[in-house]
Amino acid sequence: MSTTTKIQIDTKTFIRFWLVIIGFVAAGYLLVKASFGLMIIGAALFFALAISPLIKRLASIFPSKSRNFAIALAYIIVVGFLIAFVAIVFPTIINETIRFLGNLPYIIGNATDNVSFINKIGTSIGIENLQNQIMQAVNSFSATYMQDLGGILTNSITSISNGIAVLILSLVLAFFMLTEGPSIVKQFWNNFSPDNDNVKRTKAVIHKLAETVSQYVSSAVTVSLINACATAVAVFIICLIFGIAPGFAFPFGLITGVFSLIPMFGSFIGGAIVSLLLGFNAAGAGIAFLIYTIIYLQIESNVISPKIQGKGMKLPALVILSAVTIGVYTFGLVGAIISIPIAGCIKILIEEYAVDLMDDGKLNGSNIKNAEPKAEPTKDKKLIAKTE
Repeated sequence: MSTTTKIQIDTKTFIRFWLVIIGFVAAGYLLVKASFGLMIIGAALFFALAISPLIKRLASIFPSKSRNFAIALAYIIVVGFLIAFVAIVFPTIINETIRFLGNLPYIIGNATDNVSFINKIGTSIGIENLQNQIMQAVNSFSATYMQDLGGILTNSITSISNGIAVLILSLVLAFFMLTEGPSIVKQFWNNFSPDNDNVKRTKAVIHKLAETVSQYVSSAVTVSLINACATAVAVFIICLIFGIAPGFAFPFGLITGVFSLIPMFGSFIGGAIVSLLLGFNAAGAGIAFLIYTIIYLQIESNVISPKIQGKGMKLPALVILSAVTIGVYTFGLVGAIISIPIAGCIKILIEEYAVDLMDDGKLNGSNIKNAEPKAEPTKDKKLIAKTE
């Protein structure tokens, strides 16, 4: 005997169901379309939080001036640094690379002139005049790359122009966030009761998130400045020893300083780049700086960083590496820099709300943390009460 069940759905419920689905799909589509703009807004917000410690410092130095004066002065410092970095570092790297590629055939020729076993190796494997063939390949590579370098630089102009436009837009947005943001936030919180516990807690969490980003960025910038100064001194000394122009000290210091902002591997990458550029001029100089980099990284990781950054956000190495990996493959170099403070903010949100969300969806966990189980009367007490 079969039984059938008939389900009736009224028209309003049917329409509401599909409207909800269409709404979610439309919201997802809009988010995908607006993802690039949202990333720019997020970058501007991160920059505004990162520059806040500098603004507070300048405001304390010039107490008679308005906050807008401190913001403008901070912008002059930051933008001036960016312009100096682009104007000094990029031409240095390009010029050294071009010069090295132009001299590469002569360098390899001088290195292989007195090495007779190269032709012997070629003969043993069936290749005659291996040394000459190596030189021809090097000359071909050098000439081809020199010809393609102009095209590569020309094709990069469009990407560089787009990047500059995005950077300017982010800086402008961050400026308005710093100048008009506090009043907007104040007006927003005025819509809620100041005595509400959830409002107080939310404000405290948001303040904690902002402080986390600001403290991390300020400590990371301090460590990178120390790295840049130490690199400049080391490069200056190495250049004097190996007879290289000491003018490389400042741009190479900027390179290591910027790359040291990348967690975990940034300092080593910057040191490797400087070692390679110094090696273009003298192999001994590149090796000497590489040895210096290894020694300095030990000092930085064991003395400088713990002293300045303290215990940090107490993130495990696995979480840091995962965050950096996601940041690099999502936003490139910028993603690697902002990945750690974002991971720290996520950690704070989990610590604040994870337990509460598991408590039947309630966002206030004070009842869980502070409540004590009520002691039930023992059987003897119940018996006494019943007897009485």
